[in-house]
Amino acid sequence: MHRDPVAGWSHRSRVSREGGSAIAEFVMVATLVLILSIGALQLALLLHARNVAMSSASEGARRAARADATPADGVDRATALLEDSLRPGYADSVTATVTVQDGLRVVEVTITAPLPVLGLLGPSGSMVVTGRAIMERQ
Repeated sequence: MHRDPVAGWSHRSRVSREGGSAIAEFVMVATLVLILSIGALQLALLLHARNVAMSSASEGARRAARADATPADGVDRATALLEDSLRPGYADSVTATVTVQDGLRVVEVTITAPLPVLGLLGPSGSMVVTGRAIMERQ
């Protein structure tokens, strides 16, 4: 190592002290990027499953609200849509009830489904979504 009288220590001595730091930086940055990517994939999978379940519940309620249909028809429609969109047997339970809101009979289709997990660090539990439609026969 030789010393440059104007600039201080030479470039060669600085490089030798920092040798190998690029590998450590790469490992740390790559780990962070991987964790963020997996988190984004988990969020996308969760939102997709929730949107499909909400759409299936709403469509099932609309089917059950028809004048020539029963609540069981809405359950069948919601279950078929879920199985076609996600996987067979995905929903834990699909139920349909008739309630009265503001003097109108309303069909509610409720779906309880597990939260999709990507890897072991995802959310656990289940989601409950409900679709409603005003019955044609009042």
